[in-house]
Amino acid sequence: MKYIIVSGGVISGIGKGVIASSTGLLLRTRGLRVTSIKIDPYLNIDAGTLSPLDHGEVFVLDDGGEVDLDLGNYERFLDITLTRENNITTGKIYKSVIERERRGDYLGKTVQVVPHITDAIQDWVERVAHIPVDASGEEPDVCIVELGGTVGDIESAPFIEAMRQFQFRVGHSNFCLIHVSLIPVVGSVGEQKTKPTQASVRDLRGLGLTPDLVACRSSKPLDDDVKEKISMFCHVPKEHVMAVHDCKSVYHVPLLLDQQGLLNVLQNRLNLQPPQTPRASLWTKWKELTVRHDRLHDSVNICLVGKYTHLKDSYISLVKALEHAALACSRKLHIDWVEAEELESSTLSVDPIKYHEAWKVLVGASGILVPGGFGGRGTEGKIAAAKWARENKVPYLGVCLGMQLAVVEFARNVCGLTGANSAELDKDTPHPVVINMPEISATQMGGTMRLGDRPTIFTPNSTDSITRRLYGSPNAIHERHRHRYEINPAYVAQIEAAGMRFIGKDEKGERMIVVELADHPFYVGTQFHPEYKTRPLKPTPVFLGFILAAAGLLSQYFDTVDQPQENRVLGRYPSVADNLDAVAAGGVHSQSSQPHHHHVQQQLRPEDAPKEESPNGVPAVVAANGLSVEVDGKKI
Repeated sequence: MKYIIVSGGVISGIGKGVIASSTGLLLRTRGLRVTSIKIDPYLNIDAGTLSPLDHGEVFVLDDGGEVDLDLGNYERFLDITLTRENNITTGKIYKSVIERERRGDYLGKTVQVVPHITDAIQDWVERVAHIPVDASGEEPDVCIVELGGTVGDIESAPFIEAMRQFQFRVGHSNFCLIHVSLIPVVGSVGEQKTKPTQASVRDLRGLGLTPDLVACRSSKPLDDDVKEKISMFCHVPKEHVMAVHDCKSVYHVPLLLDQQGLLNVLQNRLNLQPPQTPRASLWTKWKELTVRHDRLHDSVNICLVGKYTHLKDSYISLVKALEHAALACSRKLHIDWVEAEELESSTLSVDPIKYHEAWKVLVGASGILVPGGFGGRGTEGKIAAAKWARENKVPYLGVCLGMQLAVVEFARNVCGLTGANSAELDKDTPHPVVINMPEISATQMGGTMRLGDRPTIFTPNSTDSITRRLYGSPNAIHERHRHRYEINPAYVAQIEAAGMRFIGKDEKGERMIVVELADHPFYVGTQFHPEYKTRPLKPTPVFLGFILAAAGLLSQYFDTVDQPQENRVLGRYPSVADNLDAVAAGGVHSQSSQPHHHHVQQQLRPEDAPKEESPNGVPAVVAANGLSVEVDGKKI
């Protein structure tokens, strides 16, 4: 097992997660199996009780773990499935050590930070690094460990010391340290300053760790003399100084690192032996993705109505899901951020300019997205957005709370249930159309929600459902959940009689999971969070449908989905890397004619297709290659 540690200096939020993910992706293109671990030095057991405005999005894993948003980066870039064990916090470590002390494992000993806490950290890293994380089921070759926080922080000290000891435990040839630091640009002439990086590396070396590579974050490319200066004063060869300047998108970072020879440095430093069959097709597809990102012309405008819009990282998975879907549709994504409170009538009397500006943005959007959240603030604004989308036939996607509030709005204004609301927001509502799930604790907050991967069963009468067709018309799908409230079953019949359909339910048929509105181009609500499973090379079906509807392309797209099963192109895909390996470069083109002036152009080589099919019956070769649709001779 090889270990790559990624630390950060000067400031927090410098981009360690993106650099760690990009490094892992490059290793994946060489055929190596990669896993990731994120270390967060806060005392919380997990990220579940943290405010999005304080720490960014809470990412949810298949096993229900509520973790740092960087694990979402790892899953998206590396196309792997992590567990809660891949997120280490100070709280978890101290809890495990204290439990061992109570059991008597340390009888006769004084339990101390060194060696007991540092040993627990090393044991955790070594144990989790060997857990398979991809479809192969095999042990990873490389484990990338991101040290959260900044070198020099008090709370990070035990983890730094643990890694200092760990380098001797695993051996020099199995341990590599990448230190990410800031090169600020100062003054009107734009001079790049190296002193903060020098000081950061000096602090790190003083703690017993010497970086093998220094990744320099800067607003512009590093000057050659700056790289030489960093090499001299930070005790690393010049070719080990990686310049990571601001790029057009995070998808360009792996290309930037590859151009500077990162893979060669890591191969020599760790004596890596890549398999004989590298995933060249994965790298080709990734480069095509970045080219497509740079050459988009037609745009799609999405209005995101949220409660935490002041920190965009609060919705990072939603943004990535929108980006991936827009790229698949060859559309440039433009997101208008609207704070939900500014749509409420109370804002009109306090700040009429903000109120009118917010509504101007909303009514001009091609699609409206209302994400999840907790608490009553801004919920009436979200309900107003749902009403506007419903009445004006604007594509609408409600996720978690966004789905629940769409049902509340429908109950109030269509079913005539005056005062209808969620019991979370109004305990005295006469019509609680959203209630607390009976099995969920109302007092214990941490880790008590309905979490993780859960099945959604489509109803028998949902064969014409937009959502079901987007997934490839399966009987069931699996998505990740994070909620403690649900639609009240007592109101389902009344709501459905008025025209809103609950087309997806839990395995018992008691819990409403997916809702759609009849006679609307796209009005979908999901209790699950589809954004958690999005990938750059395979967008999640719900978001793809939403972007297609907002761009006016959904009907053309369904012309392909309604084709025979072997030509469908959506569903829950197997590993994208494995799919791409089955596709030879420069595959032949075969055309499948469509009625009228639509036709689908697919890059297919049937002889290369794997024998097994994906869970929804989609051949992996079709899923890997995707499709493009031509309308009147114009490729869309």
